[in-house]
Amino acid sequence: MSAAPSVTWTFTRIKLSLLRNGLRQSSGRTAAFITSIVLVLLFGTAQLLGLIVLRGSEHAGAVVVPLAALLALGWAVMPLFFPGGDETLDPTRLVMLPLRARRLMPALLTASLIGIGPLFTVLIAFGAVLAVAHGAVGTAVAVVAMPLLVLVCIALARATATANVRLLTSRRGRDLALLSGLVIAVGIQVLNLGVQRLGDEGGLSALEPVAGVLAWLPPASAVASVQSASDGAYGLAAAQLALSGAALTALLRWWHGSLERLMTSPDASTVQSAAAPEKARRRADGTGLARFLPQDRTGAVMLRVLRYAWRDPKTRVGWASSLGVGLMLPVVFAAQGNGSAYNACWVAGLLGIQMYNQFGQDYSGFWLVASTISSARDAYAELRGRMLAITLVAVPYVTVVVVAYSGFLGQWDKIPEVLGLALGLLGALLATGVFTSYRFPYSIPQDSGHKNVAPGQGSLAYLSIFGGMAAGVLLCAPLVALTVWLHVSGGHTWLWTVLPAGLLYGLAVPSLALRGASPRVAARLPEILTAVSRG
Repeated sequence: MSAAPSVTWTFTRIKLSLLRNGLRQSSGRTAAFITSIVLVLLFGTAQLLGLIVLRGSEHAGAVVVPLAALLALGWAVMPLFFPGGDETLDPTRLVMLPLRARRLMPALLTASLIGIGPLFTVLIAFGAVLAVAHGAVGTAVAVVAMPLLVLVCIALARATATANVRLLTSRRGRDLALLSGLVIAVGIQVLNLGVQRLGDEGGLSALEPVAGVLAWLPPASAVASVQSASDGAYGLAAAQLALSGAALTALLRWWHGSLERLMTSPDASTVQSAAAPEKARRRADGTGLARFLPQDRTGAVMLRVLRYAWRDPKTRVGWASSLGVGLMLPVVFAAQGNGSAYNACWVAGLLGIQMYNQFGQDYSGFWLVASTISSARDAYAELRGRMLAITLVAVPYVTVVVVAYSGFLGQWDKIPEVLGLALGLLGALLATGVFTSYRFPYSIPQDSGHKNVAPGQGSLAYLSIFGGMAAGVLLCAPLVALTVWLHVSGGHTWLWTVLPAGLLYGLAVPSLALRGASPRVAARLPEILTAVSRG
């Protein structure tokens, strides 16, 4: 009787088959895969050579230990943002196989070592231990530390993906994937600030305190153990290596538990919730946010807009980008030495443009909205509800950012004038957003994860956004002129008046825009519906 084939070898062949069959789908995919391999090899080899050059430097450990921690962090979060990057990361496809988790784990772990990401990780791990390994003992520890670092990274990705697989394969998982661009952009900016800080504080020596802390956090502790062994601190090296080994054991146990639960428990989406009738009743009674909104068309529109912002992937990304980038930009300016309380006005500008292309965000569903608008009064209520929904989030957020940022810079005396300018700018952009929404509407395709404008409407989008922003800035000219005049004329004691002036201005301009735009929206409903339904 022949022996049963090895599960690990079977899964390895499956992974290779998936790669091979994926490349056969199109020549473009093959070219992209080959290009990715070449770029990873070039970049990874360059990093490897750079780490080899660092060998012998007194600050080598200060570089490779944080690098190992950053590598592990990347492996931990990548499955959350790119769940479709590796088909074998979804263990729900294996639940019907007569295999226990203990047999699946070695096979899945081995299959995870095949790919572009693992290749890059091996190059970085090899360079990291090579940069700090000296002497026979240090080299011996490096032989253990390098595969341990790689295994912890792979196991971390596996455990994270398995524990969140229900989320990653759901609509919320796809929302996370759309947010990946924002997270990566913020991460790159933080990394850029870190590099600038190194140049300002005397080079690599500034990393020593960070490396000292990360040396006791797995899997960076595996790399730190190599340096400790090379320096003759054998007890310290053993403790740091043991920490990474314990982390690998804990990750495997977590992964095993998640895999067991996943393969033995039913999918919650197929099991009717006992609380569903009660939830439906509470929703019908208008509990939650609906209780605090007006009980008319304006309140219904506000609730719909806020639900879109929470549930619709592209709308959520737009809101998250405005909130996140609006908060990040002032911090970046402060870190670069260009801190000014006026930089907080960025958040008002980014939140104000949420009013732009309001009807395009409804896509083809706008016909339902259009069917309920029969007069300028209905159009006024519709636009007012959309504007108030944005204001409900924007005004408190802008206020908090302005006050917190001004306090952080120690410029407390500038809070009234900056807050007045920010609220005035917000109101001006809301007003121009009303105009551009009905005058230059464009479609936002819902079946594409990366296209935010339908083909042929790019010029409309640019004209709507940039033209509206320019008009909004011009509308703020009276407030800016008042602030400048008070500074130039020496009337600093009257700068507090910019706050009430900005508040009144931010209320008056959108109100006038609503009254002027409502009849035109009611008259242009067919044209708006045609424009937002393309794509």
